[in-house]
Amino acid sequence: MENVFDWLKERGLVAQATNEEEIRTLLGKEKVTFYTGFDPTADSLHVGHFMQLIVMRKMQQAGHRPIVLLGGGTTMVGDPTGKTDMRKMLTKEQIQHNADCFKTQMSKFIDFSEGKALMVNNADWLLDLNYLEFLREIGVHFSVNKMLTAECFKTRLEKGLSFIEFNYMLMQSYDFLHLARDYGCKMEFGGNDQWSNIIGGVELNRRCDQREVYGMTFTLLTTREGKKMGKTEKGAVWLDPEKTSPYEFYQYWRNIDDAEVQNCLKLLTDVPVAEIDAIDMTSGPAINAAKERLAFELTSLVHSPEEAQKAMDTARSLFGGGADAADMPSTVLDPALVGETGIGILDLLTAAGLVPSKGEGRRLIQQGGIALEGEKVTDPMSVVSRDRLEQGVVVKKGKKVYHKVSL
Repeated sequence: MENVFDWLKERGLVAQATNEEEIRTLLGKEKVTFYTGFDPTADSLHVGHFMQLIVMRKMQQAGHRPIVLLGGGTTMVGDPTGKTDMRKMLTKEQIQHNADCFKTQMSKFIDFSEGKALMVNNADWLLDLNYLEFLREIGVHFSVNKMLTAECFKTRLEKGLSFIEFNYMLMQSYDFLHLARDYGCKMEFGGNDQWSNIIGGVELNRRCDQREVYGMTFTLLTTREGKKMGKTEKGAVWLDPEKTSPYEFYQYWRNIDDAEVQNCLKLLTDVPVAEIDAIDMTSGPAINAAKERLAFELTSLVHSPEEAQKAMDTARSLFGGGADAADMPSTVLDPALVGETGIGILDLLTAAGLVPSKGEGRRLIQQGGIALEGEKVTDPMSVVSRDRLEQGVVVKKGKKVYHKVSL
């Protein structure tokens, strides 16, 4: 049977590991309990979480046991990693609501039936900690000088790092110690930006309990320019269909840059590496077919094969010139925004979320990037009549974005 570590390495998922040889041996000889933490800072998972879910799913399929750690406690502090400002403070009620939403979404990726996986919340042990005891048992093992060299803190020192955030590494490290003691957890996984925090937990287990545990981080989902994937003009690409529709989710992957398609197929799907490497990247049809396959597979996983098929059919209809598919993304305008004669095209574009500002809308129109029902809009001051809106109008933005707007 294939060692799952070899699969992770072959597909370029592994970024850093505390000891690759020992990790590979461990994963090959026994059922390993491992964990990944998710701070519920919003009411939905997004594309940024996708990599970790794919890894946990594959590990479980290989016979290992995942622990999903919901950060009900750590979310009250906020991870400074990758942030230029302190996170917004959430109430306990908001955090619990977000955690409940995470549970529902994760069940599509991970089998939580008896003995297959665990889902725990660090609020259960962090919220009732005695601070002085925590400092004496845990804080004594951390060097401030060493912590300040961690990338997650270095990037914040110029703007100011609050003391509450400085505690985050200790809390995440303590999570690993707690899970090792209570559940026999031997490995912590995370994005590559979590390396310093994961190392903290590995060393804490060694110092407190003389226990050998391991950490491994995975490639962040980024473009070739190093920017995180999963952002659009509307904001994050969410896994919740109410926040990002299955069609919009499908289109996000269908429209990624040509240079990203092979990497995303390796990182996020089970398509054989040899097949991915064989894609003719000089052929437009071959690249488009690969993008369509990527979009279909990921939409099937996150939503359902039926929703993926509907999204594919809609996209093919639109790009084939039909532009009348029922599953097209749409916006129903608030009647208060529409006057007796209609609504200005710039107001319509912003209200539908097609542009972030009127200035951007004006620029797109001047460049010929906006069309209504197949006719290019040339005047930024033009008005879309109320009668047309009652029938519904299809707005085309650029070459790939279609959106129906109605009253």
